[in-house]
Amino acid sequence: MAILHTDIPTRAQVDALLTARSPESVSIYLPTDPASNGEPERIQLRNLAERALDQLREAGADKAGIAAIGEYLADLAEDDEFFRYQARCLAVFATPAAINTFRLPNHLREVVEVSDRFHIKPLLRSITFPQTALLLALAQNSVRLLEVLPEMEPIRVDVGGMPTDIDSAVGREYPADRSPIRRLQADEGRKVRIAQFARQVDRALRPVLRDDVPLILAATEPLQSIFRSVSGAPKLARVGLTGNPEESSDRELASAARDVLDDVYADRLRALHERYEQRTGQGRTVTDISDVARHATFGAVDTVFVDIDNTTPGFIDEAGGVRYEETEDARSYGLLDEIARRVWLSGGRVMAVRAKDIPDGGPTAAILRYTLT
Repeated sequence: MAILHTDIPTRAQVDALLTARSPESVSIYLPTDPASNGEPERIQLRNLAERALDQLREAGADKAGIAAIGEYLADLAEDDEFFRYQARCLAVFATPAAINTFRLPNHLREVVEVSDRFHIKPLLRSITFPQTALLLALAQNSVRLLEVLPEMEPIRVDVGGMPTDIDSAVGREYPADRSPIRRLQADEGRKVRIAQFARQVDRALRPVLRDDVPLILAATEPLQSIFRSVSGAPKLARVGLTGNPEESSDRELASAARDVLDDVYADRLRALHERYEQRTGQGRTVTDISDVARHATFGAVDTVFVDIDNTTPGFIDEAGGVRYEETEDARSYGLLDEIARRVWLSGGRVMAVRAKDIPDGGPTAAILRYTLT
């Protein structure tokens, strides 16, 4: 469907990664360039793989396990076809038993982590802000669905059963004459036809829509309002593009859609920050890592903000107690990763964000369902 080849993880896949345990768990995040032939990325993957294997050796990991992980990573680095099709970041998760990869649309920094669990926090960024959207360019004489990708040309998406125009979909418009009553009837008939057309478009769209990808509508009135009134799209953006889409190229529409997408994410963050402020006034927010960890352990966190670039090492016990480590090694793990894991698995919302987007300016902050005594 797209030039930017992405594998956004499903909730089930994230659950599996968050619950996986192995004494030798390797997590690698490798920035990639979709325009590259893959050779620079393959070379860097080999370098990062060697760093991970060195950490395992220093930790006294099982030699057979180290050898198995090394083989998995070497095989991946040799896969020419795989590296021909990349997004903005490659996430790799390996144990002696298996290897999983995800090609992500987000710009993420290079990371190598070794522990008894995977470093998932950056991966959650791709769910928090996937940076992709579908754009429906809807007019009475044409329908286009575009996949909008970061810094890439938009891609036209073929949709089975999609009507091409209103006349072929629902027939010609009711005739009008100079009588005011006749003109009123014609206007009403036109709206009925537009609604029928919009419903057909909506039905055709449903198989290709995703819960994690916003749909942005480009249409003039009354088609804009009528489509919104009949659409069942779960992620239809509140604000759309209001000019006539037939007068704009795919590239021009995609450029405008990226601005809308930025606004969608900004609105989402703004709403959560406002909620955070309200809950602060009710005594239902915490910012200290130890406090957030304790509430996360007992399922008391509704929403947690975590800094995707923070890797404070340590341990969290079964009662939520935190023990910090001076240095990160294969015996510890990132505390914010473990907090995110516990919130996610208890049904809470995890916002994997940059430091500037966390309330109160710390590495984490949480909105609580309730406070612990």
